Amino acid sequence: MFTLHIEHSVGNYDEWKHLFDADPLGRAAAGVTAFGVLRTDADPDTVWMDLDFDDRPEAARMKTALQDLWAGPASAMLRNPTVRLAETVESTSLRSPG
Repeated sequence: MFTLHIEHSVGNYDEWKHLFDADPLGRAAAGVTAFGVLRTDADPDTVWMDLDFDDRPEAARMKTALQDLWAGPASAMLRNPTVRLAETVESTSLRSPG
């Protein structure tokens, strides 16, 4: 599995979330299999996201699409956006079944 880890600050979380939910890049069509959105405890307008992919090329294409979006229409809403592509090399659940 491959994950794009994204971090940025937003001017207003609720406005940003509305745009995120509108899905301008078409996450499912782009190969995203799952995603998570996190807000930091210290600053609720700082957002982290993880977008999961089965395929490295799909993740790399989404990384480029995000950077293009951030350079254009989203630039007014975001501060300091970063994105990193990582491969999962191990994942273990410590929860007991049942």
